[in-house]
Amino acid sequence: MASYAESAVRRAVEALVQRDSDLAQRVRADDAVIDRFEVDVDEMAIGLLAKAPLASDLRLIAVTMKISQNLERVGDEACKIAGRARDLVQEPPLKLMVPIPKLADQALHMLKASLDSFVNQDPAAARALIPQDKRVDALNKEIHHQLADHMISSPETITRCLALMVAAKSLERIADHAKNVAEEVVYLCEAEDIRHAGKGAG
Repeated sequence: MASYAESAVRRAVEALVQRDSDLAQRVRADDAVIDRFEVDVDEMAIGLLAKAPLASDLRLIAVTMKISQNLERVGDEACKIAGRARDLVQEPPLKLMVPIPKLADQALHMLKASLDSFVNQDPAAARALIPQDKRVDALNKEIHHQLADHMISSPETITRCLALMVAAKSLERIADHAKNVAEEVVYLCEAEDIRHAGKGAG
């Protein structure tokens, strides 16, 4: 399932950058496979829960279900990017260098690293990954401002700029899902819930 989700993101970004409508269509078609995996994981987990597992196994089952849910949402975001890619193919290329490939690289690195930390049950690697989300957020904001400025100076590009904003936001959400996976790995290995750690009352 992780392999399919990673591949979907890579191909969606490639479809966007290369203006490849056929590739974008395949990303959307393959999303059904990721959805099926989520159902399979849930069914397997429920079957295991019925056997009254040990506390440590219970954590593994619960975390696996949550990671599966995050991967299904990664697939949904890949579909959104593919949808914007198909829209943009119908329009002239935007004469603006938008660092979406850089944002995609950062989000995909986080996704792969979070999944590796789960496979290896490596909470230190998971913890090290979590702060990287701020870098992705900052780049997404930079892209948003760049495109907003371009829309003001070139109103005829508004539709294309908005499509790229949606794609960038999807990549930022994919990084959020990777962060969620990393937090689940810490919970699995250390029995510590860090999802809301560091959030102030204000």
